[in-house]
Amino acid sequence: MRQGNCTLTKAEMVAAIQRDVGLSASGALAIAEGILAQMAEALERGESVKIMQFGTFALLDKRARIGRNPRSGEAHTVSARRVVTFRPSEALKSRVARPLPNAADK
Repeated sequence: MRQGNCTLTKAEMVAAIQRDVGLSASGALAIAEGILAQMAEALERGESVKIMQFGTFALLDKRARIGRNPRSGEAHTVSARRVVTFRPSEALKSRVARPLPNAADK
């Protein structure tokens, strides 16, 4: 079980697909890359990506605004941009909210 400040990498996703589905490494890599490519293409088109029991990736258009450099306090314009947001499903929220094992031991 992963704990702490770990990052799930694409290589780990491919290994999990390979192990759980029984595909070759190249087949598992093709599946992982295909899923990620479809998600990216949908977001590029301005569509949301909803994965049941996981969450929704959506786009948020932010307007241009005046920002400040935290070091110097100097004002500058932050350009308008589009950002990807993620809203977890209730099922994912429930899984994440479970207490950590041995949390009382730390």
